[in-house]
Amino acid sequence: MDAELAWQPSLFGDVPVVPDASFRTLRRIQLDDQAWVDHAPGWLAGDDRLFDQLLRAGAWKQRERWMYDRRVAEPRLTAGFSADRAAPGFRRAMTPAELRDVEPETVDDLTPGGDAGTSRTDAGLPPSLAVICDVLSDRYRVDLDSVWVNLYRDGADSVAWHGDRNAAVLTNPLIVTVSLGARRRFLLRPKGGAATHRLDPGAGDLVVMGGTCQHTWEHCVPKTTRPVMPRMSVTIRHSRPPRLEIPPVEEW
Repeated sequence: MDAELAWQPSLFGDVPVVPDASFRTLRRIQLDDQAWVDHAPGWLAGDDRLFDQLLRAGAWKQRERWMYDRRVAEPRLTAGFSADRAAPGFRRAMTPAELRDVEPETVDDLTPGGDAGTSRTDAGLPPSLAVICDVLSDRYRVDLDSVWVNLYRDGADSVAWHGDRNAAVLTNPLIVTVSLGARRRFLLRPKGGAATHRLDPGAGDLVVMGGTCQHTWEHCVPKTTRPVMPRMSVTIRHSRPPRLEIPPVEEW
């Protein structure tokens, strides 16, 4: 495909990809007594460069799943990173329409986002992502060992209310997201309730959901009719419990 993904990098985005190991801007949002969200605006420098790297390297697919009696396509693209997956040669020059014509992949789970991804030690993972995983693992004292990237091409792409699937096998798992590109609404609600918290992550912002968040809360990225540029969410998870208690941070 030789088309263009219409997006405009920031004036200061083409710098080295460097996470803020000091977590200078990090603040905690206490959702309830046991669930919390950490938010660090501008945590990652060089977010536009990482957007480019992942767009080129990702084997982007549109996941399909059975819902009731029919197969439904997720309204976004996803990619994991592995040495045996050939990079399709996508460039920043792809139109949202072109990016909708990708190879479908049927999955049998019902949680948006599906599998957690692949180990950060796989040869196909960009080195900058390995550095990001290491910095976050040190901070949160957990072995973050899987990466999955979601691409929201425009306002028609979204993800419905859900809790991440590794809550079925881990108690109080951490879900880490680094947002690249445009800002999109990110909503949180108690399970079955109304939205109570809104963030608008983008441009290198860090969001970490912890405590009982995946068991008792849900999150979503809703559709929007306003014109928006593409956004990536780099979702990083772990397959084993945290090693030690997570250090406290200042609350909002």
